[in-house]
Amino acid sequence: MPLDFTKHFVAVPTEFNLRNNTVCSWKVTVKLMNGRVTQDQGWATYATVHRIKIGYMVTFKLLTPDTLKVIIFDDDGIEVVNKCGKHDEAFAAKD
Repeated sequence: MPLDFTKHFVAVPTEFNLRNNTVCSWKVTVKLMNGRVTQDQGWATYATVHRIKIGYMVTFKLLTPDTLKVIIFDDDGIEVVNKCGKHDEAFAAKD
């Protein structure tokens, strides 16, 4: 995230809720790294579960001081819609 993003905060939160195009939400931690605010713990799993691939565009909109709306577009520019069930499947025990 660009440093200009931080101007919206008195102090940048250490954790954000990511809300997608359904009612699902996901927690990620954030930290300052190389002069940028980066998403840390939770982001890799979020990206995997939501099948974000190289070439996809991901947009973030600040909804509240600790909540970002995430919209994912595939490499054709079509919005990707993910259902909450994917979250459960990602963490289900395998037989």
